[in-house]
Amino acid sequence: MTISRRALLAAGAGAAGAGLLAGCGSHTGREGKGADGTELSQWYHQYGEAGTEQAVERYAAAYKKARIKVQWRPGNYDQQTAAALLTDSGPDVFEVNGPTLDQIQGGQVVDLTDLIEGVKGDFNPAVLTPKTHDGRVWGIPQVIDMQMLYYRKSLLKDAGVEPPATLDALVDAARRLTGSKVKGLFLGNDGGAGVLGGTPLYAAGLRLVTEDGRPGFDDPAAARTLGKLHQLYADKSLLLGAPADWSDPSAFIQGLTAMQWSGLWALPQVQKELGDDFGILPFPADGSHGKPAVPVGAYGAAVSARGRHPEAAKEFVKWLWVERTDLQEDFALSYGFHIPARISLARKAAKLRSGAAADAVRFTTDHGYAQPLLWTPASQTAYQDALSRIITSGADPASELRAVVRKVTGELARVKNGKKAKQTS
Repeated sequence: MTISRRALLAAGAGAAGAGLLAGCGSHTGREGKGADGTELSQWYHQYGEAGTEQAVERYAAAYKKARIKVQWRPGNYDQQTAAALLTDSGPDVFEVNGPTLDQIQGGQVVDLTDLIEGVKGDFNPAVLTPKTHDGRVWGIPQVIDMQMLYYRKSLLKDAGVEPPATLDALVDAARRLTGSKVKGLFLGNDGGAGVLGGTPLYAAGLRLVTEDGRPGFDDPAAARTLGKLHQLYADKSLLLGAPADWSDPSAFIQGLTAMQWSGLWALPQVQKELGDDFGILPFPADGSHGKPAVPVGAYGAAVSARGRHPEAAKEFVKWLWVERTDLQEDFALSYGFHIPARISLARKAAKLRSGAAADAVRFTTDHGYAQPLLWTPASQTAYQDALSRIITSGADPASELRAVVRKVTGELARVKNGKKAKQTS
């Protein structure tokens, strides 16, 4: 499994979790330098899918205008890149879970807006928007990862349960599908706090941060929706203590749960083991203003402002992540199972044109959301801690959310002040 990208989608928690594969070091693309002697360093986090490392080395070797030195970075990649951007010894080009607002406001990354001129509308807005600040693009999305609800058709049919289209129906279905050997729903071994994040809020028609920069869940609907997640826990409908966590579909495949929240990456394995005996859904809507919600995430290609050759680095990023659509499709679908960040590629990719894969693309297009750039790690921690208390301890959702709103309000003020300080410096 690609641990970093799973963590990226796990509500932006930023913790990579156990089981990260043991590391590779640095690798070099084509020997020798480019025609003008330029050499660029390119960093990737360590992907778990077989063949990915070899693929990015081939891409580097195919580039003729510079020598690209690929570095495969095991460990806590986001911390590594954050530290490297403050020095002159970091990468020229790097993939990033972000960039973060602090990195943008701190002048650590290069404006890439001009690279996608003429094709901006072809990038899925759910993943391009979080890489855009003040109308400028700071990272080029590479692929889309998304989460969805898997359900076992035969188990629902035997119990007389319809695939749930609302959160109330999900709570009811999980209860009715729970028996002595099978639980109704698996949201992760912590009950769902780590993976769901803001998804239930979006399903209630809310958001984490409003377009004008305020907390987007200061609303009674938020407490109502999160309280229903505790009901799942109180009903003992949730599978807890599974051998593997939510990103691994083994609990679902082995019949330990009738429904499981997981990701698109699990789809090939589920299809192989269960054939047609499964379906997928977005997170179901809640309330009269609710709508289905699909969390999405995307690592993006960025350029360090302290790199040796920023203009050459931009030119390479444009070649690989804008012009070479054949390599973009290869990266998305040949070594794992992901949606290309380009809408046109997602529509024409043979592997995504039928069955559950086509449904996943449609869900992403129609209901996809990504964490906003203004949602800081401190806001995330406060919200996720409150969500955990609500789900597992039955803490009062309204009072918990009031405290989170205060914290997020302070974080948003800090971010705005940082922007003003940059403008006046």
